[in-house]
Amino acid sequence: MSSPLVRRRAARYVFILGLLGLLLGSAFLLGTMEGASRISVMAAFFFVLLGSLSAILAIKLHKRSLYLFFAGFFILLGLFLLFSALNIIPVSLRQGWPLLSVFSGLALVPAGWHRYGGFRIRYVVPAIAFVLLGSVLLVFSFNIVPFSFAQFVIRWWPLLIVLTGLLLILLSLASEASTPRKPPDEKPDKETG
Repeated sequence: MSSPLVRRRAARYVFILGLLGLLLGSAFLLGTMEGASRISVMAAFFFVLLGSLSAILAIKLHKRSLYLFFAGFFILLGLFLLFSALNIIPVSLRQGWPLLSVFSGLALVPAGWHRYGGFRIRYVVPAIAFVLLGSVLLVFSFNIVPFSFAQFVIRWWPLLIVLTGLLLILLSLASEASTPRKPPDEKPDKETG
């Protein structure tokens, strides 16, 4: 009879092989679809696989927040590349590169949630900043506005300073609110003699 340790180890290997088979088989299946480049689909599945492996590491290694960030980021990137390769989203990475910033912001949310057991300003503010930065850059990448990003920066550069100042103020207030305060020292009563 095999010991429980050997069975657990075998179950882990079977799980990993099953996950690889599922992902690679799905990649080859989707790669056979018309209009999709097999290389693009394989690159997309590579990032989904990398994200899945990061999620497994996060679970196995005491659920580390860094691995959760990478899991979220790579899975979002892989899904974007897959949908782009299948023309479900008619946007190439060349045009949609600001989505990398949005994906980073979205991936910070579960990492921060895990680390602190809820939303903390230390993770929420950078996540919102990354999403907003990516959204602003997407406006210029898709040519929604009639001027370029360089023209925007030349005209509105003081707004960047204002936003940086606002971000620093929010971070300062958040760190001050999360720092426990010590009660003021009590002064001893003066004795009258």
